[in-house]
Amino acid sequence: MLNNKSILITGGTGSFGQKFIEMIFEKYNPRKVIIYSRDEYKQFVVKNEFQKKLTGEQMDKLRFFIGDVRDKDRLYRAFKDVDYVIHAAAMKQVPACEYNPFEAIKTNIHGAQNIVDAALDRGVKKVVALSTDKAVNPINLYGGTKLVSDKLFISANAYSGDNGTVFSVVRYGNVAGSRGSVIPFFKNLIEKGETELPITDFRMSRFWITLEEGVELVFKALEESKGGETYISKIPSFKITDLAKAMLPNCNLKEVGIREGEKLHEVMVTKDDSRTTYEYDKHYIVYPHFDWWNVKNYFTEGGKLIEEGFEYDSGVNTEWLDVEDLRKLLTELDMMPCEEYFSLEVAVTKQ
Repeated sequence: MLNNKSILITGGTGSFGQKFIEMIFEKYNPRKVIIYSRDEYKQFVVKNEFQKKLTGEQMDKLRFFIGDVRDKDRLYRAFKDVDYVIHAAAMKQVPACEYNPFEAIKTNIHGAQNIVDAALDRGVKKVVALSTDKAVNPINLYGGTKLVSDKLFISANAYSGDNGTVFSVVRYGNVAGSRGSVIPFFKNLIEKGETELPITDFRMSRFWITLEEGVELVFKALEESKGGETYISKIPSFKITDLAKAMLPNCNLKEVGIREGEKLHEVMVTKDDSRTTYEYDKHYIVYPHFDWWNVKNYFTEGGKLIEEGFEYDSGVNTEWLDVEDLRKLLTELDMMPCEEYFSLEVAVTKQ
């Protein structure tokens, strides 16, 4: 599928982008992989890191392109002869988006529109946009901008025509071990000798998904999407209190209070979306409800329509991880560098 193809990743120096680079060269032989981002220092760091991991031939195929998704002209230049685009760039810090709403809108909404326009006009075959649980019933600006972004990518299929660009969305929550997730935050406290871990609310739950699983879901979307799908992995839930106990047995837990814009549970599929959501072996697909969308042209075989009123919520999931499960998974976790992380919408806070 991706052999001899040119793939561009916006925001490609983040945790997802680094794992994507690693896995695409393990599984495929792409013609070119382009990292598109605006921070030249992070590009320098990532390039040096992969010079240790990739062969010389593979490094020749890895390109670094400075640019901002806000800059449509730069995107038009970068998308020349690109087959597939993975859109991972976004302003993700909840407090930063709340304090700088105009900037969040420019990146997360206007940037998404620029991606759509450049992909359509440059003849990109497929675009997969990364979404978040915060776009579902959003209660903060970050979630609101990602909801609009998702809508832009889904609706973009109406402009593609029969043989134009295919747009789809992949949705998941906080990725285990990534920057911005709770695990490196706890790890840092433990390494400093702390015996008490802060929890915003003892009732809080999250879904467990690894970077590898996130990348695999993107591969699936690139392989089979026909236009308008939102892909969601079927994954287990865990309690944040159990995670803390798995990382630091016999620790004290301090409830410090839920913060503005933070949810108790991650929701991936709403009750209202259940009417167009199909269950597959390892994932769900939420299909759009538009006049241009029809089963004959867009539906992926093998799915079963879920019961109306179903909600895919980490707090009422059917599969759960206990302390021992989490402890085992933590030992297997391939964590990305966490020297810089900001606990954005996770279950802890520094107090």
